Amino acid sequence: MVRYSLFTNNKDLLEKFSKYSKIYGVIFILAGLAGIIFPYIMSLTTAVMYAWFLLFSAFMIGFHTWQTNKKDWLGWLKTVVFFIISILMLINPVTAVAVLGILFAMYFFMDAFTSMALAFELKPAKMWWVSLLNGLLSLIIGIYFIIGWPISSMFLVGFLVGISLFFDGIALLTMGSAAKALEEDL
Repeated sequence: MVRYSLFTNNKDLLEKFSKYSKIYGVIFILAGLAGIIFPYIMSLTTAVMYAWFLLFSAFMIGFHTWQTNKKDWLGWLKTVVFFIISILMLINPVTAVAVLGILFAMYFFMDAFTSMALAFELKPAKMWWVSLLNGLLSLIIGIYFIIGWPISSMFLVGFLVGISLFFDGIALLTMGSAAKALEEDL
């Protein structure tokens, strides 16, 4: 994590942070709106995308094991497990969404912790409270996932991930604007 004092004294870093925070903020907002408007499609898309990442990981782990130690049975076991899980997720993405519901609950709890920690690190800055608000919303979303699991995961994965992405985008835009103001002050 970049210390606040190092961040505010570096004009080049402020310029880059401002520019890229605004670009990615808009992308996050658009992705978030897609998840809010089409939660079931976002849920299935998330499950299928995650399955493809697992499948890619299975091949990479297998290739790495083959290149480094062909007798490493744990490397081959991990390859097979990742491969089977990814294929099962691709065959039955609805069940994968239920599993992702629990994984996302854990993600939102971790996101809440890190966003709140960032807020307290940035507290002297003008817009520190935006990161705190983002953390509190992630905490509420994590709790909501646990309460409604597994039945409501099909809706919640897409809808609540959309909300989280939307507010992450708002936070990035806000922090990018604050960084631009700091840059102009230098």
